[in-house]
Amino acid sequence: MRALVLGGSVTGRAAVQLLGRLGYAVTVYDEMPLDPRDVAPAAMVTGAWSDELLDAVDLVVTSPGFKPSSPPIMAARARRVPLWGDIELAMRHLHVPFVAVTGTNGKTTVVEMIAAILSAEGMRAPAAGNIGEPPADLVGEDIDALVLEVSSFQLFYSETFHPPVAVLLNVAPDHLDWHGSMEDYVAAKARIFRRQQPDDTLVYSVDDAGARSLVGEARGRLVGVSGHEAPAGGAGPAGDGFVLPTGRIPLRELAADDPIFLVDFAAAAVAAHCLGAGHEAIRRTGRSFQPGHHRRTLVGTWDGVKWVNDSKASNPHAAVAAIAAYPSVVLIAGGRNKGLDLSPLAAVSTVRYIVAIGEAADELLAAAGAVPHARASTMREAVHIADTVARPGDTVLLSPGCASFDMFSSYGERGDVFTAEVKARKEAA
Repeated sequence: MRALVLGGSVTGRAAVQLLGRLGYAVTVYDEMPLDPRDVAPAAMVTGAWSDELLDAVDLVVTSPGFKPSSPPIMAARARRVPLWGDIELAMRHLHVPFVAVTGTNGKTTVVEMIAAILSAEGMRAPAAGNIGEPPADLVGEDIDALVLEVSSFQLFYSETFHPPVAVLLNVAPDHLDWHGSMEDYVAAKARIFRRQQPDDTLVYSVDDAGARSLVGEARGRLVGVSGHEAPAGGAGPAGDGFVLPTGRIPLRELAADDPIFLVDFAAAAVAAHCLGAGHEAIRRTGRSFQPGHHRRTLVGTWDGVKWVNDSKASNPHAAVAAIAAYPSVVLIAGGRNKGLDLSPLAAVSTVRYIVAIGEAADELLAAAGAVPHARASTMREAVHIADTVARPGDTVLLSPGCASFDMFSSYGERGDVFTAEVKARKEAA
């Protein structure tokens, strides 16, 4: 048997190793140069694509980076060669209980919460998929369960993927440059529950219109969660407490009380409970959990002004949710737009001033309307402008609503530069 792996990154290398164990002779194709040691023992082809690479191939496994419109994918479809993503390949051979989490925003936080709850319960349940380890590397490992973050790209290339527990956090426009249309993006997200049966569970946010609309097509048991008010049969705040399938937690005990944290925690708690977590493990995690870097991370407070790094907010939906969490915002936003409408950022009532950066600066400034605004050519200039206009009670919020690749290598670098510039300016002062 012969397999072609598209992409020599981390997921591609994991696919090579698993396919080799399954008896395939493997070739790896990547347009960019690769170190042969990274893909050994597979053969390696780089440079321009050739359809001849599909000759006598029994299976193609693609990394998420290959768009449906890319020549390798179109050629594989034309030849009717089986085409799987890395998640599809791995989950055909991983026979453990698992939960799969998707959504336009919040996936990573919820996956990390679920993994933390299951760990507190004493279970070996690593986070994998779009974060953590490639699931192909976990085939054959001694684990109790698996927590998967799955992107729309990975779902698009799935066929038999069937999570017994699925989480759908929200659905809003994103990655339209990859999918081609909002309809195709939504259809990809829906694949998380397409093969579920009535005895499977689908956890979804009742706070999000996109999620509420999409789950109408689901066949699994629906459990709603909220960051505002617990729905019937679901989880969320109720008065001064937090309602869970396992019982009630005083709201004051949780690590945060804003709606974003609460809906994420509710979803994580329900999903973890489905995999065997009890009340005390959920409660301990709710008290101690802190989101990862660049997710509404407080850099510091000076002269009554909070400075917050939310660089992970790389689409308008995420940025709007973050902006709404603060009563008065000096917003630093912009970057490389992904074909999305940025005007909602300026429409949030808590925005007092906008500092626009990157390729999308003109779009943001045009959307600002009566909101005071300025353009900055560097992050240092953006921090300087924000510091000049901020006043006590404000939050200076980096929540770009765009990708970072016009100015930075990643959202992480963007957040790190923002943090460094803020500290250099404020601590020196």
